[in-house]
Amino acid sequence: MDTLNLLQHYWWFLISLLGALLVFLLFVQGGQGLLCTIGRTEHERDLIVNSLGRKWELTFTTLVTFGGAFFASFPLFYSTSFGGAFYVWMLILLVFVLQAVSYEYRRKPDNLLGQRTFEWFLRINGVVGALLLGTAVGTLFTGANFTVDRLNMADLGGDTTISQWTTPWHGLEAVLDYRNVALGLAVLFLSRMLALHYFMSDIDDPAIRERSRRRSLCAAGAFLLFFLVFLVSLLFATGRSYDPATGAIAAEPYKYLHNLLEMPYVLAGLLAGVALVLRGILSGWRGNRRAIWWSGPGTVLTVLALLLTAGWNNTAYYPSLADMQSSLTIANSSSSLFTLKAMSIVSCFIPFVAAYIAYAWRALRGRPGDGGQPLKY
Repeated sequence: MDTLNLLQHYWWFLISLLGALLVFLLFVQGGQGLLCTIGRTEHERDLIVNSLGRKWELTFTTLVTFGGAFFASFPLFYSTSFGGAFYVWMLILLVFVLQAVSYEYRRKPDNLLGQRTFEWFLRINGVVGALLLGTAVGTLFTGANFTVDRLNMADLGGDTTISQWTTPWHGLEAVLDYRNVALGLAVLFLSRMLALHYFMSDIDDPAIRERSRRRSLCAAGAFLLFFLVFLVSLLFATGRSYDPATGAIAAEPYKYLHNLLEMPYVLAGLLAGVALVLRGILSGWRGNRRAIWWSGPGTVLTVLALLLTAGWNNTAYYPSLADMQSSLTIANSSSSLFTLKAMSIVSCFIPFVAAYIAYAWRALRGRPGDGGQPLKY
């Protein structure tokens, strides 16, 4: 494996890890969607919002970092998806802006819209944000309607448009594929299950803990149903593989199943992640306040394995439904060798950033309702 190929695989691993962490941190969105279901009184809703409010910036920062890393390491994907499917990404941006505004102004005295309006904004973000992100990630496996003309990269005096979207819906057509919708719903209910496990761990209120325990199994059941629909359809799907020597892309039946079998370490990570999530579901149903410490790492391992399956082993991670040869791979969409080398040096600081996040998590873990952190949001 040459240096460029090694760095391409390295950066796909980092992006996959960021994506996995993002899916775990969507428990904030899951909790917001359950704000009025678990919080029956104003005081209980205050406890929930204050608990989530001390974590929402981690989700937002991870989302921005995920997008920035994609832009720097695989710019052709960024320009194709973020520039072509802009209706979807603009909706995602809008609901996350609503979230940020809500945490800032919900408890401001005499705010213009009123506290209940901002609580509705949080609920919208909790449902729509997780659903859209899951559906968008599904297109990494199912594909999208775009074409790529790489000759325009060298045409400095003419048309410099590299990617073109071939439908007027600009990404919204993803909902027409049941696999994308299944993954979107799986992420939505996963975020709710993680949120309920988090409430049991973080909020010292017997009523909230008991409601969270009872509802965690329902959320887990819905998550498992939609996740199995997506996973089974993925394993039997026809994917896109590419020849490393020529770059030619071809259809390959059972491509993602072949990837798991040919990369046993990724398969082991997937199975370990699923086992941890199932252990977390059982612990949550039993009322164990440490259930999040099983389901959280399990989520990260499972999503990491799925994203590695999408990009490694000579796989087109963003198939084109309009022109097979326009499909994006880590080989034909990455930055230059110099850029990847420079960014790899910067990535050495990632452990320090992770250590800071862990420190911030522990520093802000005082349970609302136990005399710890005062109500702020």
